[in-house]
Amino acid sequence: MLLRIVFFMAGLLLCHPAFADGTMRVITPAHDIARGQVIADGDVVYGTIPANTVFSGIITSIDQIRGQEARRMLRAGEIVRNDDLRHPVVVAKGTIVTMTFEAPGVTLTATGRAMSEGGIGDTVTVQNPASFRQISCIVTGPGAVRASVSSAAVSPASRIALAH
Repeated sequence: MLLRIVFFMAGLLLCHPAFADGTMRVITPAHDIARGQVIADGDVVYGTIPANTVFSGIITSIDQIRGQEARRMLRAGEIVRNDDLRHPVVVAKGTIVTMTFEAPGVTLTATGRAMSEGGIGDTVTVQNPASFRQISCIVTGPGAVRASVSSAAVSPASRIALAH
């Protein structure tokens, strides 16, 4: 086990030049960033931390943070973690959204009410106003979500009806 750890650390030193001098390059806010603020390149700078204090989820590239929204107040100079960020909210809780259902050969659209909020790529719960059934959907844009219907979820009778 110890040998694996030694090889892992050696690999890190060889593969990542930031570890060569015992430090790691990380992203830190250039100034205080308010909760809900969308982060731009000018809002962050590179900083360094001792390599022995590295923990998972640390942001190491501006590309990872650009366009993200702060979940909490980010103080200037502090390390930014993945948990501190989210996609900007484009579907708000309680709003009417357009749901797109896709099955092989068929695409349906319907409206529903968002029961949670989310950004592009996030999963939100949407309620069908006619049946009050809740469906997990992926946010695809402002006011738009996608729910995929797997072929296993479609009954044989439904497949015949859809085919005609």
